[in-house]
Amino acid sequence: MSHHFPSLPGFDDRTVFRTLFSAYPDALLLVDAQGDIVLANPAACELLGYRADELLGLGVDVLVPDSIRPRHAAYRAAYGKAPRPRPMGTQTELVAKRRDGTEVMVEIALSPLQEHGLPYVVAAIRGIGDYPRVRQALQRARYSEHVAQFGRLAVDERDPQVLLAQVPRVAAEALQTEMAAVFLLEPNGLEFRVAGALAPLPGESAGDLIPNRPDTPAGYVLSFGRPVVVENYRDERRFVTPDAYLTAGLTSAAAVPLSDRGRSIGVLTVRSRAAQTFGDDELRFLESLSNLLATSLQRAQSEEALNHSQRLESVGQLTGGIAHDFNNLLTVISGNLQVLEQLPLVEQDDFAPQLVAAAMRATKRGAELTGKLLAFSRRQVLQPTQVDTGALIDSLADMLRRTLDQRIQIDVQIDTPAPVCLADPGQLESALLNIAINARDAMPDGGRLTFSCRSMLALPPALHGEVSEDETSVDGFVAIAITDTGSGMPEAVKEHAFEPFFTTKEAGRGTGLGLATVYGFAKQSRGAVSLDSTLGVGTTVTLYLPGLAEAGASHDLEVDAQGSVPPGLRVLLVEDDAEVRVVVHRFLVSLGCHVTACLNGEEALVALGPQAPFDLLLTDIALGAGMRGTELAREAQQRFPALRVLLMSGFASGLLATPPPWELLRKPYTRGELAAAIVRVMSEAAGPTAAP
Repeated sequence: MSHHFPSLPGFDDRTVFRTLFSAYPDALLLVDAQGDIVLANPAACELLGYRADELLGLGVDVLVPDSIRPRHAAYRAAYGKAPRPRPMGTQTELVAKRRDGTEVMVEIALSPLQEHGLPYVVAAIRGIGDYPRVRQALQRARYSEHVAQFGRLAVDERDPQVLLAQVPRVAAEALQTEMAAVFLLEPNGLEFRVAGALAPLPGESAGDLIPNRPDTPAGYVLSFGRPVVVENYRDERRFVTPDAYLTAGLTSAAAVPLSDRGRSIGVLTVRSRAAQTFGDDELRFLESLSNLLATSLQRAQSEEALNHSQRLESVGQLTGGIAHDFNNLLTVISGNLQVLEQLPLVEQDDFAPQLVAAAMRATKRGAELTGKLLAFSRRQVLQPTQVDTGALIDSLADMLRRTLDQRIQIDVQIDTPAPVCLADPGQLESALLNIAINARDAMPDGGRLTFSCRSMLALPPALHGEVSEDETSVDGFVAIAITDTGSGMPEAVKEHAFEPFFTTKEAGRGTGLGLATVYGFAKQSRGAVSLDSTLGVGTTVTLYLPGLAEAGASHDLEVDAQGSVPPGLRVLLVEDDAEVRVVVHRFLVSLGCHVTACLNGEEALVALGPQAPFDLLLTDIALGAGMRGTELAREAQQRFPALRVLLMSGFASGLLATPPPWELLRKPYTRGELAAAIVRVMSEAAGPTAAP
């Protein structure tokens, strides 16, 4: 079947064909049966990067990328056996290789001319890289590749400084801009620190500080809280454009905030001297980078916090052990010094008392040092002191107003003048915070949290059995109550509220130790705690702590030991350190006690036979590899409920996480401090818990 072009005046068919071939907007190649190019139009030369004479005689396989050339040769051989028309658009993922080795995405239509008696195939080639949809797809693919590249780096790299230095380069390269920078908000919130910059401007090099104000470029992005696009800095009215930007010839920009768990922590920005358009795809790309960066910074911060916590725990264990051993040494030194200072030869010497006094002062300084070590390692015993309840509660309430749900109103009601109590201020604040956290959890939709504080002459009748009679008569009590308007507790929950590990919260949200530790703190502070709750109405937790008649009054725990320790008191002494045991034995004998000394808990249990003649068990907490002093005390009181217990230790070492119900004497101690502790413990014999 043959077709003939109609005759045109002044043109022959050959002229018409060549004119159409040359003027056609797509690239056209005329290829013979061997696959050689016999004719190419100007559009083909432009698309493929060849001159016309270079394309003629060239095999079409040269225009196929090396990776797919074998497959293309097989396809061409099969096509030669059965040529057929193939319209454009049926395949969109074809690639042509240009003369310089670069590749271009194309669509190809094939038109065999065999039916017209010509042994050729016309290949029409259209470059599709400039199609809007293709260009957009290519851009998105490029952005995705850069995000993936930075993501791989973020996974492998643990140093956040490396990521902060790399992200401006990745952002600028992907968006084809000249400049990019990361600004991180300083802890004070008043300034940004330039954490990374590509082609930085004056005053914006890495490490420089710039102000955080809404009228500055970075400050505006942070206050706006969403991506910002600048089309032309010279026309910008939302913030003041720095002169350095205009001097550098900057025109356009895009910026996104860096967010960490909903909190803005910085800004990522790219800038260009060209009038560049930043659309949704570009902003999404920047947000993806910023999210990756923020996540990496959060991970690095969490890892550092964990490492810091682990280091503190390790150092805490080390210092706690050292302090324990050191306090034993100080006990031996100070004990022997106290014996020395009472020897006639020392008392009658003009110079010896001064030497002993200097050594005693040194042991006290050593004891203060170990106290600081134990405070650092969180293994210290309680340090009761005068506490201005008004100042402490006001400070805690201010902190909670900044950190709790804004829907929770916090009120403070304190007697005037503010009562003064005797307690460990740090542990008291921790106890109040535990109660406030529980109250917050009971008010998920907001409510009212009220702190109140008043002085009391005596405990409420329901709590009279909580402390011994001699303590209730000294300066009264200070009642600190925290009331919420939350969900309240049913009776079944109230009954177990102070038990360790009891919790009504879902798994992972609570340990059940909050109110248990509050109870332990109150008891160890010689106070009490009460709970009043109504389901659907709210809860009040009240701490009762020993009061002081007036601020500034000294609370001297020393007593006249010789006149106060019951004569002939029968003491079972348990101490694993031989030299400390000798010192404490001397102290007890000098106080008029009858002493039986043991070096461990197991030996002490043997001494506690059926007819054990002891009034007081004085034991160290840490007793070497055997049973703990607390275990011994528990077993001893089970056998003999009337037996009084006095613990001593150089450190608590986790045994006081929930304080034991016995008096604790911290090493090193003086003979007077030992006597005062014995007096306090033995006075409990008159209380209800001492009944045989």
